[in-house]
Amino acid sequence: MSLKKIPSKRENNIYETERLIIRPMAVEDADLILELYNMPKFLQFIGDRNIQTLLDAENYIKAKFLPQIERLGYGNYLIETKEDNQKIGGVGIFEREGLDIADIGFSLLERFEGKGYAFEAAQKVKSIGMDEFGLQKISAITTKDNVSSQKLIEKLGLKFQRFVILPNEDEELMYYETV
Repeated sequence: MSLKKIPSKRENNIYETERLIIRPMAVEDADLILELYNMPKFLQFIGDRNIQTLLDAENYIKAKFLPQIERLGYGNYLIETKEDNQKIGGVGIFEREGLDIADIGFSLLERFEGKGYAFEAAQKVKSIGMDEFGLQKISAITTKDNVSSQKLIEKLGLKFQRFVILPNEDEELMYYETV
């Protein structure tokens, strides 16, 4: 018998940490996605998702984020500060083509980097994936030159395993996994 939770349709769990509110990404968060996905660091380390307008961002959320949350109960989450309810980034566990194990990812607006928010949010989402959804392992990928992500991934307890190239991509990425 599987311990994996069977998610209900449109599950809207809201999680909290000491300083953050973490909730499933919604169409209303298109403003954040537009800004976040066009930051120089996002474009450099994650890639261009061709989101140029609010409508592009809304459609991206509908096509990429909502179906996985609907199907699995987890996916991409909005990170918001408790103190002033500012949307500061995204964190999630994703099914990714070319990876057998769900992948944790995170990105923050640059003005919120260096304050420990990404680690706080990623640590919470990692525990949600494992404790609530029964994931046995979690993976992470990052570029060879994204040292800050590498450090955060290692701080989360994931260990470097090997280099991978995802389908339809050229760049070799560093692959980490919980052990």
